[in-house]
Amino acid sequence: MDRMIYVAASGVRATMQRQEVLANNLANVNTPGFRAETVAFRVAPVNGEGLQTRAFVAETTPGADFTPGVITSTGRTLDIAIQGQGFFAVQGADGREGYTRNGGFTVNDQGQLVTHAGQAVLGDGGPISVQPGTVLSIGSDGSISAAPAGGGNAVTPVARLKLVNPPTADLSRGTDGLFRMKDGSEPAADVRVRVNSGSIESSNVNAVETMVGMITLARQFEMQMKLMQSADAAARKGAQLLGANA
Repeated sequence: MDRMIYVAASGVRATMQRQEVLANNLANVNTPGFRAETVAFRVAPVNGEGLQTRAFVAETTPGADFTPGVITSTGRTLDIAIQGQGFFAVQGADGREGYTRNGGFTVNDQGQLVTHAGQAVLGDGGPISVQPGTVLSIGSDGSISAAPAGGGNAVTPVARLKLVNPPTADLSRGTDGLFRMKDGSEPAADVRVRVNSGSIESSNVNAVETMVGMITLARQFEMQMKLMQSADAAARKGAQLLGANA
C-alpha cells in the first residue's frame, strides 16, 4: 500500500505544481509577446538501500512554446512586432541582457526607450536614448529615426534595435520573464530579423485549451486524493486484521 501512497502523494504535488504553471499562462493570455510555459510529468525513482522498487511523480518545465502569436495593427509607432522568429534585446533589473517578444515600448522621463515594465531597450551600442520633442519612426530592420515634432524634413538616425535570433533550445526563462542564454552568453544582433512598426504581437496562450487543462488537472487531483484515502483505508483494515489474529 505504501507504493500506492508514494505515487498518489507525489502525483498530488505534481498536479498542484502544473496547475500553478497553467494559471500563470492563463494570467498572461493578454500579455503581448508572452510565450506559454510548457510542462511535463516524469518518473523519479526513490533512491535508498536495497532495490529501487518505489518511484514518484515529478513535475518539470522543459521550456516554452515559441509558436508566434497573432500580430495586430495598433497604429502606435512604438508598438513593434517581430516578423517570424527573433527577439528584442532589453536590459533586466540586474543589468544583464535579456530577450523578449513584447514590443510595446515607450519613452520615459529620461528620454530612454523602455518596455512597459521599465526595462531599457537595447540597441547595437547599448540602451537607446532619444531627444525630447522628437517624433520617432522605426524601419523594418529595426533602425530608429527622429524628426522634429513640429514638422520638417530633418530626419536624424538615432539607433538600431538589437534584434537577436538564437536557437530557442539554448534559451531559458528567468524569474523576471525575460529569456536568456543558458550558458550566459549574449548573442550578436541578427540583421535578418525584421519588424513591423505600429503593430503588436499577442500572447500565444490558448485560453480555451489552458482552461480545459486546468479542469482535467482538478479531476486528476480528486482521483489521486481518493487513491490516498483508499490506501489509508486498506492499511487500517490490514492492521485490524493482524491485530485480531494476534
